[in-house]
Amino acid sequence: MMDSKIVLFSGYARLPSGTVAAELHGIMGLVILVDIKDGAIVDVECTLSTRLAEKFIASILVGKRLTSDPADLIEAINDVYQGAAKKAIVTSLRIVVDKYQAYLAELHKQRVHQPA
Repeated sequence: MMDSKIVLFSGYARLPSGTVAAELHGIMGLVILVDIKDGAIVDVECTLSTRLAEKFIASILVGKRLTSDPADLIEAINDVYQGAAKKAIVTSLRIVVDKYQAYLAELHKQRVHQPA
């Protein structure tokens, strides 16, 4: 069994024009720390216009697991986040999931090609 290994993944998306977040940041960054042994999300930070919104997104995602299908995570966001940045958050999350899957595939490939 693999010991805990935390890996950082990030995704970025354009924020909607005319929003405070877009004026402050231009793009939204979503940074997620994942325990690779089980896919558990251990910490989240993002760039939104208020600290409350940033903490709220973190509270939605921390403790959940990245999976091959991000539908559950997206549904969790869609159910409770009604801010203007929702599409950017979901897009950033999809990018993170894609990076996570690519990372796992590369790990698997390295293990398969290691001499016994």
